[in-house]
Amino acid sequence: MRKCKCFTNLEHEEKWLNDMAGRGWRFVRKSLFSYEFHEAVPEVGRIKIDYRAFVKKEDFEDYRALFEDSGWKHIQGSKSSGYQYFKMVNDQGSEDIFSDADSKAGRYKRLSEMWFSISLSFFPIIVALMSTGTLKPAALLDPEALYLTPGLWEKTGVGFWRAFLFETPFALLRGLSAWLLPLVIMLYLIFAFKANRQYKRSQGEGLSD
Repeated sequence: MRKCKCFTNLEHEEKWLNDMAGRGWRFVRKSLFSYEFHEAVPEVGRIKIDYRAFVKKEDFEDYRALFEDSGWKHIQGSKSSGYQYFKMVNDQGSEDIFSDADSKAGRYKRLSEMWFSISLSFFPIIVALMSTGTLKPAALLDPEALYLTPGLWEKTGVGFWRAFLFETPFALLRGLSAWLLPLVIMLYLIFAFKANRQYKRSQGEGLSD
């Protein structure tokens, strides 16, 4: 079974995965916003999530071994995926994959930096598209600029409506492309802001403890 979900809070994602395990659905893998589950015997979910990417494979293997020595099996994630999923397989192990509040909060800091870096990476693309005329900022404020048929707005009657209706689907696609990159950048910035806010909140909870 596959389910599509989007989480910006790792605790909420952990709870959902553990609830699915309690209903008899074992988490197998994740790709973007799609989660794959296999039917299994219901069990008490004990899945925890970290966010960490590695340059060297050796460092990634040492990272996995460190958690597995503490009773947590690595069940999903790669050297560069960032999201790392662990499941408790040894009741004698530690209750959490994090040793203290700072390390638990640190995953949100790394997550926020990742989203912010992605949003910044789109700005050179926007500049390049604007410099070549592919992306026209004026089209965002002037819908008529999305229609490229010469003399369209001087036409009248049936001739106007025929040309207008013919080009409207293409104009909508141009408008969508003009809005798409700014919307994607805004979305990633929102993700970065939420992760940073959760980082500060987690730090505060650690201090209060």
